Amino acid sequence: MSDSLNDPMGQAILDFAQTGSASDIIVSSDICDDDTIPVHYLFRTYEEMPDLEQFALSKCQGKILDVGAGAGMHARYLQSKGFEVHAIDISEKSVAFIKSQNIPVEQVNFFDLTSGNFDTILMLMNGIGIAGTLENLDATLLHAKKLVSKNGRIICDSSDIKYLYEDEDGGLWLDLNSTYYGNFRFQMKYGSHQSNWFDWLYADFEKLKESAERTGWKAEKIVTKEDQYLAELTLL
Repeated sequence: MSDSLNDPMGQAILDFAQTGSASDIIVSSDICDDDTIPVHYLFRTYEEMPDLEQFALSKCQGKILDVGAGAGMHARYLQSKGFEVHAIDISEKSVAFIKSQNIPVEQVNFFDLTSGNFDTILMLMNGIGIAGTLENLDATLLHAKKLVSKNGRIICDSSDIKYLYEDEDGGLWLDLNSTYYGNFRFQMKYGSHQSNWFDWLYADFEKLKESAERTGWKAEKIVTKEDQYLAELTLL
């Protein structure tokens, strides 16, 4: 597949920006049924964001790194409030759209950033999932330490997806001694555009807290909403 067809998220964002409509992004998983992302959801205003997201934005301070910025909705809001924001995404077309909105942005993998002195690293829409697997969460948090100021913090959300493995009686049908249940593999599709399969992590808060403690962070759960939570990590 050509590189031009390997950016479903970015193509969907460009299509919606140009026409005001786009078909849903299809998200396939190696574990559960296909899901969809309505493209308009990536363009929601602050008023359209759920309470958890609004609260996350209120916790941002100083110079902010928006990881996996998508269509730039979080960066745009923070910039409108006077914050210095730097957005990053691996999607070439997403970055092209964000640039058109006069938001500072860079097409780069989070793990390839080497410095930044950011006061806040923002990882919303389960952005901490870029760790890929639980085994790589420590390395992800250690890398984040290289990018923050001495008072730096991470604001991130994730979900405990154990419920996917529960039977009708509340029992678990997975082997908890095998690979971590929050390790997923996904593929995104949009029309003729299709990504490669990629690893993505859903970390329950206890696992995030344990990893934080091993890597020099203190993790605090600041919002809980059903199986989803918002966490703030500060340097020890």
